[in-house]
Amino acid sequence: MNLNTSWCRGELWEASINLRQLTYFRKVIEAGNMTAAARQLNLAQPALGAQIRQLETELGVSLLVRHSRGIMPTAAGSLLYERAQEILESVEQAARDVRTLNSQRHNQLRIGFNPSTLLVLSPDVIMDTRDTIPGVSVSLVEERTPVLLDALEHNQIDIGFLYLYNLPERPGLTRRAVIEEDLLLVTAPSLQPLEPTVSLAEALRYDLAIGGERGDLRNIVESEAQRLSLKVKIAYELQSGESTKLIVGRGTAATILPYSLAAEELKSGALIGRRIDRPALTRILYVVRPHVHASALDEAGVRAHIDKLTEAILASIGPWARRLS
Repeated sequence: MNLNTSWCRGELWEASINLRQLTYFRKVIEAGNMTAAARQLNLAQPALGAQIRQLETELGVSLLVRHSRGIMPTAAGSLLYERAQEILESVEQAARDVRTLNSQRHNQLRIGFNPSTLLVLSPDVIMDTRDTIPGVSVSLVEERTPVLLDALEHNQIDIGFLYLYNLPERPGLTRRAVIEEDLLLVTAPSLQPLEPTVSLAEALRYDLAIGGERGDLRNIVESEAQRLSLKVKIAYELQSGESTKLIVGRGTAATILPYSLAAEELKSGALIGRRIDRPALTRILYVVRPHVHASALDEAGVRAHIDKLTEAILASIGPWARRLS
């Protein structure tokens, strides 16, 4: 019976063949006799013989010819030996690659941030794990919330610091609210309100430069305005934070932003921010993690690093934020 390549790649896999049988068969061919192969495999010769006979039965072909000096492969046996070499080498290489990747990953903590958080947080604080998790380096990912949530679900990052608004729970992820950040009415200095805080009704008297309908900040503002039967006057719908601040700085419109999105301008006095407190408008920063954590990482160290980053974010935002947990 001829054992051709198409048969070996097709019907071979319908048989109940396992990697152990292929390993045994390869060793028998290389040793040249059952006794030597059994000794090298640390296996009783009758047990090895039974495995080879089972393999022949599954394939429906004779794989070996026995003679006085040992064994030699049939044509089918030679072909199976070649294929077994390829398969076992591929499996061994896959194992090496996975171990290498796993080792690299366990020495690395992958953290995702929304861009607005990085505007106020020093990269040195993010990357430095020497005190909290010695021997572990940080890989930093800066992306929008939907992208980071997908990365967390696919085990591509370990932790996400994310602002979540009206997003349903995801079964494979756990979230913990850590910071509540105030939203501010931000204007040019020439338009600043007289009082240090403003009501939402007062803030909405201004023409606003604000993001598109899918933006979280706009949704927060419009949802609260609708609840209070207030009208939102959108003069400019802008996707770029830089464009928004430019328009606001000219006194053409006001905007509603968290401190972190206009920190430099607010510090310098180029823009003026006032807390909206009647009712308060806030957004929540969450720490999001997969339910199953990387086991080789020091969990206590990871939690300590999360606390360290949370405190750094709080310190950078100042009086406009509060820790929740």
